[in-house]
Amino acid sequence: MPEITYREALNQALSEEIERDENVVLLGEEVAQFKGSYKVSEGLLEKFGSDKIVDTPISEAAFSGLAVGAAMMGMRPVVEFMFWSFCYVAFDQIFNNAANVRYMSGGLINVPIVFRGPANGGTNVGATHSHTPENFAANTPGLKVICPSTPADAKGMLKAAIRDNDPVCVMENTILYNLKGDVPDDNEFIIPLGQANLIREGSDLSIIAHGKAVHTSLEVAQSLEEKHGVSTEVLDLRSIRPLDTEAILSTVRKTNRVLLVEENKPFCGVGAQISFLIQEQAFDYLDAPIKRVSAIDVPQAYSKSLESVQIPDHDRVLEKALELI
Repeated sequence: MPEITYREALNQALSEEIERDENVVLLGEEVAQFKGSYKVSEGLLEKFGSDKIVDTPISEAAFSGLAVGAAMMGMRPVVEFMFWSFCYVAFDQIFNNAANVRYMSGGLINVPIVFRGPANGGTNVGATHSHTPENFAANTPGLKVICPSTPADAKGMLKAAIRDNDPVCVMENTILYNLKGDVPDDNEFIIPLGQANLIREGSDLSIIAHGKAVHTSLEVAQSLEEKHGVSTEVLDLRSIRPLDTEAILSTVRKTNRVLLVEENKPFCGVGAQISFLIQEQAFDYLDAPIKRVSAIDVPQAYSKSLESVQIPDHDRVLEKALELI
């Protein structure tokens, strides 16, 4: 199985799906001649031409609206945002139109569209370029939301998103773009949306996370085992909506203690929804209160030293985990 980067896995998924389905097209700022802001689309213009790889003006509202209309007419557009922070410029197109067309048409019109790009802090680009809106998007019925944490997930879930008949928001992470991992060299490698991934088994504590926080959680799980003798299970949500409810409840029933880790802001965040789910459906299995580590609830810091404290790190997650033991 080839080892490739997260970036290359996304590129591979796009290439395979454009080749497989003539209706798939990639559009966004600098995706063609500049090969994408993060080089995700490198080589695709040369391979497929400017009809399939389309550079757009710097207007998220315009090219998102264009893509929604194209999807309603049978195309399968993949829209790249330079940052998910810029999705708010296209709020009406994504959260009002794309999300609601199938429902308002009585199921007669699908909107098979993918909105993708980085949604993370930690790169010192300031508050206006560091949003993590997965909770915001997941709050909108009609939208699906995924956060791949590995190269294999990036490929398999992006391919699933492109083939899905509903709008899918793919939240990536710039810090993960260079992460390497084994990825199947298979055109039909698909990871269904809505399936969490139990990436580490344990018996004393469950850590539930998504996106880059998964990697922080794995490091903490290793420290807990080596230094404190705590057997820690780590569940990667992968998909925020649809949410793998049974996987969440299963790990809680097994370990009876749970820590939620996210780079999302805490107020009305993903962890808040999961916490409610657990207390509603698995309360009697808990031997300790649910604990949670999120980004500190202020606009994203520009200062590197401040931002490194704002986002959950190994020490903060470990400290909270030890409170449960």
